[in-house]
Amino acid sequence: MMEVQITCSECGSGINVYATKEANAAQCAVCHHIQEVEFHEGHEKGILTDCPVCQRRDFYQQKDFNRKIGVFLFILASILTVLTFEYTYGSIFFLFYLIDSFLFRRLNTIAICYKCKTIFRKVSNIKEIAEYDHEMNDRIVYSDHDFKGESLHH
Repeated sequence: MMEVQITCSECGSGINVYATKEANAAQCAVCHHIQEVEFHEGHEKGILTDCPVCQRRDFYQQKDFNRKIGVFLFILASILTVLTFEYTYGSIFFLFYLIDSFLFRRLNTIAICYKCKTIFRKVSNIKEIAEYDHEMNDRIVYSDHDFKGESLHH
């Protein structure tokens, strides 16, 4: 069953909900704001065609890894490499590269809605979803362009 993490429109906290037709609202545990959702049979099967929060069809895929942890590890690797370069000749940075490669192969892929930033896990049609596109993101966020699920073609 597809797992959905909605970003609360009031406080920005994550609201976790399973994709079932019976779920028509999700309540934030922090601010108690109620977010309406609209799941259908496809969502129950793990097929992502439209967002249950904003009803848009524009998604991207990425690895399921916390970006803040990733940035922290990169900074830590950089500092340790600079401090120990005289003794290790940069092998610390290479070690962090190996850890990153291992994690990249092991982590699952998630889908994210460009418009409302809702996160979808256990999506059965994840291979049909394109990777992140900066231009699409800018057009959706800044001019509210609706691509209707089509990828950006030049």
